[in-house]
Amino acid sequence: MDRAVVQVVIPALWLAWLLYWIMAAADVKPTLWRETLASRLFHRVPLTLAAILLAPLEPIMTARCLPQGPLFPFLGAIMVAVGLGFAIWARRHLGGNWSGLVTLKEDHSLIQTGPYKYVRHPIYTGLLLAFVGSAVAIGEWRGILSVALALLAFVLKIRLEEVGMRKTFAEYERYQRTTAALIPFVF
Repeated sequence: MDRAVVQVVIPALWLAWLLYWIMAAADVKPTLWRETLASRLFHRVPLTLAAILLAPLEPIMTARCLPQGPLFPFLGAIMVAVGLGFAIWARRHLGGNWSGLVTLKEDHSLIQTGPYKYVRHPIYTGLLLAFVGSAVAIGEWRGILSVALALLAFVLKIRLEEVGMRKTFAEYERYQRTTAALIPFVF
């Protein structure tokens, strides 16, 4: 059963999330400004490496760091489902302001409600929880490296996004002071 969770359930959750993400990308506002290719690569390369490390065929760093058994795969699957669900809630709440790239949209607005009331970057929060859940389910050292790379990618992208948000919205500095960036009450 724990093998089926790692090899079927968790990949199915990620695939369902990806399909939703692709379909939802069609319903966004026109872009006024977009980050450069170099900027995209700066945060996408670590995130891509993080995803590769979680792939079921990845042969490196397969020594276990968590005990085998059904508990960790089950717990990991729940974390993946909750994390991806949180990211979808944030994406839906963001509406037409969303972009997979760092962009400024036409009639861009600062969203501070829904999941954005708790963290400034809830999509990254949800995805990070899903990465942690995948790592817990796998129980191998590559999972820890994957989470570290995903966190690095999100922190790099957050820094870039927040420069633009401060330039665009006068109230963004207050929002930064009162709302955690990624992990509620922590970071």
